[in-house]
Amino acid sequence: MRLRQIAFVTRELEPSLDDLKSVLGLEVCHRDTGVAKWGLVNGVLPVGNDFLEVVTPVEDGTSAGRYIERRHGDGGYMVILQCEDAVAERERITGLGVRAVWQTDRPAYRATHFHPADTGGILLSVDSVEPGADYTDPRCSWEPAATGWEDHVRTEKVDAMTGAELQSEDPAGMAALWSRILNLPVADKDGTPSIDLTNATLRFVTAADGRGRGLGAIDLNATDPTAVLAAAEARGLLRGDNLIEVCGTRVHLV
Repeated sequence: MRLRQIAFVTRELEPSLDDLKSVLGLEVCHRDTGVAKWGLVNGVLPVGNDFLEVVTPVEDGTSAGRYIERRHGDGGYMVILQCEDAVAERERITGLGVRAVWQTDRPAYRATHFHPADTGGILLSVDSVEPGADYTDPRCSWEPAATGWEDHVRTEKVDAMTGAELQSEDPAGMAALWSRILNLPVADKDGTPSIDLTNATLRFVTAADGRGRGLGAIDLNATDPTAVLAAAEARGLLRGDNLIEVCGTRVHLV
């Protein structure tokens, strides 16, 4: 399993994209009109060979809009993992009683979204691309970013996603649940239940920010942390040593 994409949900798309571009030095590579079926607009930005996405509801009654209400504002919304065979993973995961809420089986892209009620309050997608592709190849194709995304990679400030922090009232229980879903072991890392992916680590922590269960933070490898922190401070997004906030989500610079 590879961490390939993190999605944020925000009330306003363009200001959120501007924060990501200004603070992290990223560039939008794709706007997917297909998300309109969920009442959303979006923008996708490469972080090295993986991606951040921002989605914004433009209709009433969307699940993304309800997520904003539940978590009292913008925040981390979705964890998207890439694997070798998403169809096989779908069969295994649904066999555990985890419900699929959406799926697609296109020739070059297979994906399943799993119900947040069954994953501890976080929308999880497990995806794969064309059969035979090496999902561990750093520049493996990725349909959600369309083609030509490589031309939009900017690494002057950050160049990789290295982790995500999932918060809840019961971190150990949530880690055990995700271990079962992903078929990967839990490790204790300095007292924090964690699951290692091929390129990143999922950490399970206690929700301590008053926002309840959800995707609370991500880790980015900073190539120029000084520039990132200065840009964050200028936009009022600096939160501590090597800690900023974008799209309602903590970002640890590593």
